[in-house]
Amino acid sequence: MKPRILALYLPQYHPFTENDEWWGKGFTEWTNVARARRLFLGHDQPHIPADLGFYDLRIPEVREEQAKLAREAGIEGFCYYDYWFGDGKRLMERPFNEVVSSGKPDFPFCLAWANHSWYKKLWDPKQPGKDKLLIEQQYLGEKDYEAHFNALLPAFRDKRYVRVNGKLFYIIYDALGFKDIRTFMKVWRVLAKENGLGDFYFVASDFNCEHRQQLIDMGFDATHNVDHLNIYHKAPVWKKALLTIGRKYLHIPMIYKYRDAIKYMLHPDCRESNVIPVIVPNWDHTPRSGARGLVMTDAKPKYFKKLAKKAIDMVKDKPDEEQLIILKSWNEWGEGNYMEPDLEFGHGYINALAEAINESTR
Repeated sequence: MKPRILALYLPQYHPFTENDEWWGKGFTEWTNVARARRLFLGHDQPHIPADLGFYDLRIPEVREEQAKLAREAGIEGFCYYDYWFGDGKRLMERPFNEVVSSGKPDFPFCLAWANHSWYKKLWDPKQPGKDKLLIEQQYLGEKDYEAHFNALLPAFRDKRYVRVNGKLFYIIYDALGFKDIRTFMKVWRVLAKENGLGDFYFVASDFNCEHRQQLIDMGFDATHNVDHLNIYHKAPVWKKALLTIGRKYLHIPMIYKYRDAIKYMLHPDCRESNVIPVIVPNWDHTPRSGARGLVMTDAKPKYFKKLAKKAIDMVKDKPDEEQLIILKSWNEWGEGNYMEPDLEFGHGYINALAEAINESTR
């Protein structure tokens, strides 16, 4: 059985009104990516896209090429971020809406609700730790939950929408911060049945499997294991202190070797049927955060291949429908966290994942 790999997908790469207002006319994630610079000896920046270039997601041909590359890697579908802030307010919805309305690309998809407020970081030393709220995540009750469902109903009805055990797959990022989550899931499950869609397979993000049982008891079908930054918490006290001092006084990001970080990315509980492992090909948050970022150095496809094979081994004994793996991410270039071809490795990560699948399932 081939593992069911779903790649998180950022739909940000196109201009829209709010970005123009907050960051300047024409801003997209590419702005941060292109102006990234080396911050220490051995730091590999900037990362430059290869095959697809600095693309615009309003262009259908780009979306078709992305799906073609994902198929080559063995990815089952894209998991698009859903940005619903309440009272009908959505952001970055255009690329996904066009995927649904056009029927193209003919490639499976699902959704992950990125339910958190957005802040504009203020690095003014006279205002330490203070952020300006750009847009607030609101939870406005049952009528709003219904409006959210109805906004996504064309996607839920689409034959391409990913299902698990016949249920619509849907991730909620901040489940514990959503105090009315039980009501939300109840409303959506009722609406799904009323619309002839069956049920939802709800998945919650869970750092280090700390809240797995609590989330399952709340009504989630599964959690996905968010351990990709866990290496800091595993570090000895002296190293934590050095990292903190370096970032605060020397303006150096937190630095780890990728091949060391992957030792901590897959929690043992990922072998359980209701825990979905997460694999991360690379990480460098400095295009967005500068010296406040975290960098995994010496990230290479060969190390990612080892991580992918380990994840595949952890899910191979689960029921076929539940052999799920979350790939973070397909195109988070501002986090240095992507599968798409770049000038350094070309199709290296795509080939590495395809090889990991073939070698693990033959």
